[in-house]
Amino acid sequence: MSSSRPEYRARVERIFDHAADTRSLFIRAADDFRFVPGQFISIAIPLAGETRVRPYTIASSPEDGQPMEICFNQVPGGAGVRWLFERQPGDELTFTGPFGAFTMEHPPTDETIFIAVATAIAPIRPMLRLALSDRSHPGLSLLYMADSLEHLLYRDELERWARADARFSFATRASLAPRFGLVTMVAPAADLDAQLYDEVERRWVKGDGDRSRHFYICGVGQVVLRLRDLLRGAGYQRRAVRYELW
Repeated sequence: MSSSRPEYRARVERIFDHAADTRSLFIRAADDFRFVPGQFISIAIPLAGETRVRPYTIASSPEDGQPMEICFNQVPGGAGVRWLFERQPGDELTFTGPFGAFTMEHPPTDETIFIAVATAIAPIRPMLRLALSDRSHPGLSLLYMADSLEHLLYRDELERWARADARFSFATRASLAPRFGLVTMVAPAADLDAQLYDEVERRWVKGDGDRSRHFYICGVGQVVLRLRDLLRGAGYQRRAVRYELW
């Protein structure tokens, strides 16, 4: 594996299936490993005649220590992710890292909006936990969408956070009690990108003239870039709109 970062060996400690096609591996590195919310590791995946290196975002928080969690879903024809799905507790893997500039090292001091689609909640989850750790935090919002209820990951945890903190607004596709401050958003998979774009535009572009917010956006496909351009074009500062395209 070619990298300027040290190489680590890790052992799969346990497995959690979010859905039939979405899994988390909890891996324990043999050496001390430090990272900040939003970073990823590059896992060496041995296949017939070659070794591929694939990035996987760390879904757990640094304060959790080890094992750390990576979350992924099956991709049609994806040999690398198929290899990961074949791993069992006790199996070893090799990785380098951490990598990535889509990170949060300190709790935000401005109102912050997090936007994620399906497994792209992985980097957002530890960022949000860090933001919520500051009891004097500014307003925080999470807009989280997926093509089905089973692909809304960590929903119970996010609901608990929303119940416990009145300054945390959480909107998803899930049908949840209005007293929790959660919003129901139902959209067919084919319309997911359009629904997401329209909701962001309604809330934070047409909703008012405040352009002091900060955004963290993570998802798959061109909708991420469309949201970036929408927000920056509406007057939000360029550096205030951070994004990662998967």
